[in-house]
Amino acid sequence: MTSKQRAYLKSLASDLNPIFQVGKSSLTPELTAAVGEAFNNNELIKIGVLKNCTDDPGEIAQVIAERTHSQVVQVIGKKIVLYKPDRDKPKIELPKAK
Repeated sequence: MTSKQRAYLKSLASDLNPIFQVGKSSLTPELTAAVGEAFNNNELIKIGVLKNCTDDPGEIAQVIAERTHSQVVQVIGKKIVLYKPDRDKPKIELPKAK
């Protein structure tokens, strides 16, 4: 993913509200499965990390991205943005890479 594509996705994600929250039990298999399911309807997902979670949001983002085959767009503070294009009908058209 190019920096232009990442910037475009960040601008789209700025209006999103987190649809998942990672709490004190951190990353559970159920949460990972739910995020994977959410990619069936959304290509861009925002996740919030609660204050009672002791794990690093950057590490959580990497693990979720690996397990769901998605890409980390950004991690700002306790917010994670992930992107996974729809294989059949992508809704988000990224700027072309040069």
